[in-house]
Amino acid sequence: MYSNDPQTPYRALCYLSDPKLQSKLGYVQFPQRFRGINKNDIYACELKHVFVINAEGMDGVLGPYYVGTGCFFNRRTFFGGPSQLLSPEISELSPDNVVDKPIQSTEVLELAHRVAACNYEKNTDWGWKIGVRYGSLAEDFFTGYQMQCEGWKAILCNPVRAAFYGDAPINLVDVLNQTKRWTIGFLEVAFSKYSPITFGIRAMGPLMGLSYAHYSFCPIWSIPITVYAFPQLALLSGITIFPKVSEAWFLMYVFLFLGAYTQNFLDFVVEGETFPRWWNDQRMWIIKALSSFLFGSIEYLIKSFGISTHGFNVTSKVLDEDQSKRYEQGIFEFGVPSPMFVPLAMAAILNLAAFTWGHVEAFRGSNDLEGLFLQMFIAGFGIVNSIPIYEAMISRSDKGRISTNTTLVSLLLAFALYIGAYVILRN
Repeated sequence: MYSNDPQTPYRALCYLSDPKLQSKLGYVQFPQRFRGINKNDIYACELKHVFVINAEGMDGVLGPYYVGTGCFFNRRTFFGGPSQLLSPEISELSPDNVVDKPIQSTEVLELAHRVAACNYEKNTDWGWKIGVRYGSLAEDFFTGYQMQCEGWKAILCNPVRAAFYGDAPINLVDVLNQTKRWTIGFLEVAFSKYSPITFGIRAMGPLMGLSYAHYSFCPIWSIPITVYAFPQLALLSGITIFPKVSEAWFLMYVFLFLGAYTQNFLDFVVEGETFPRWWNDQRMWIIKALSSFLFGSIEYLIKSFGISTHGFNVTSKVLDEDQSKRYEQGIFEFGVPSPMFVPLAMAAILNLAAFTWGHVEAFRGSNDLEGLFLQMFIAGFGIVNSIPIYEAMISRSDKGRISTNTTLVSLLLAFALYIGAYVILRN
């Protein structure tokens, strides 16, 4: 991220210097904004819900969570809660210590080297009770959460002119790897002794506790979305699992679907976004649930059992000319092979097969078309969301297409899954 407005520090100081807020204001958070995002933001890198919509809601209570950048802290927040006595561990680093020597003096340079080396952390509470908190790959989320649990408040400052700008990834695998890292970090908070459901609600109250729980438990969305991505196995087996159109329960499904998507769409419209951007945002939510949420949850479980994983992945922001051209044209980039593409391709294949089979049954004059309607609708909805995947598997010849190996593996696994489901459902 880099500065886009020289007035930004003054905006932050307006809050941090306010006598009415000063005693409990921990930090002022500016939303992350990005340059270079293509017209329709195909990878939903703006994360409008995270940085603006949900943050505005949290701002009405105790303030948004710390998003890792674009933030101004009251130095006092790194030394415990607003009413907590300061630790005398390192007097030179205390928030009330005034440095009255020139910045290039030997004493100041020695202190700077001491801080940069991080040796001052040893045998102290830094990272666990004070300072930036360790113990989660989402250390920014965890740090802001702990600070607000201690009693600090935060403020969202969202001026018309962006305070900071940054670069967003233009490769799908980089987006998914980034989200997978966040997934592991969120779950590390969710299932720790500082879980927002227990510790958070007691410390901050139910509204803020549930707001943080919304983020820390969000990877669990991979379970229902994965389930809804593959009920078409029942359709292929000729079995109905949803209410018929004439049944009262059918209206509940219609209400939940339309209500959820309408609310989500209105949130985007209020923030001045377009329909294509909203559509790509909801599509990426489904894609992430089937890939990075799922793989991140599995990796978290493996780590929980003490089994070593391949570790931290840094998101690449390196620009490739061919990738850049495809990105500007709104074409999804699958050129870097990843196992996270396999469940996406499997879901796309099974939804297309089920939708086709449903039409075959309709032309045959099936007596249970009412029962098949919801399953065919979900399959059709999956197909519309999977259009970039079909293009990458079938019609594209550029380097950004899905590799032949990934397509073949997905076909074989989808067929094996169908055979297994058919045997189970028929018996």
